[in-house]
Amino acid sequence: MTDTPVRVLLVDDDALVRSGLSLMLGGRDDLHVVGQAGDGRAAVEAVGAGGVDVVLMDVRMPVLDGIEATRKITGSGAATDVLILTTYAEDELVLRALAAGAAGYIVKDSPPAEIVRAVHAVAAGDSVLSPGVTRAVVKALGISGSGGVGDPGRRGARSRLDRLTSREREVAVRLAQGDSNAAIAQRLYMGVPTVKAHVSSILAKTGTTNRVQAALLIHDAGLDPES
Repeated sequence: MTDTPVRVLLVDDDALVRSGLSLMLGGRDDLHVVGQAGDGRAAVEAVGAGGVDVVLMDVRMPVLDGIEATRKITGSGAATDVLILTTYAEDELVLRALAAGAAGYIVKDSPPAEIVRAVHAVAAGDSVLSPGVTRAVVKALGISGSGGVGDPGRRGARSRLDRLTSREREVAVRLAQGDSNAAIAQRLYMGVPTVKAHVSSILAKTGTTNRVQAALLIHDAGLDPES
């Protein structure tokens, strides 16, 4: 985290929720609420105007829902990360949001301090999942990672990982274990900026949008810390 406040856009169709979040985050020196939107289309337009580091995005909204808005934002090339903040934690919604490129998924009953930490983590390039949400990802990994070496899905995943250097593969495996950039740097004896560079290269080479998508791909490939 730098001395520059993280610029946050609040997106929720409930004005009271937006107001509460604005009050909670607006009084902090390390965060700056730069705007609000009541639907996904307005969120996409606000991000397109620039000046947004992290979007706190609800899922179920009129005009354009949060998942499609996330897909448009992450696919636009904007230097903006999306953190889903919603009441709904259904497995299907979680996986759809992550597949759309969300860097994290937390629920609205999370303590304020946890929401603040999640915003900073996403802004720093890490991914965040609420404890209850992790179940959906674990379940998905258990299903997708069940095939053998000859499974077409596993072969496809491994072919995408073949583009990585040996050092990038080491970083990728730790990333799939859920390690933060700082934890990877400590474990692999490299600087955090170097880890960030490797993570960016991993995402580019594998065609994934964020760490969660990369982790799913790595698990699909059947890699582990000893592979």
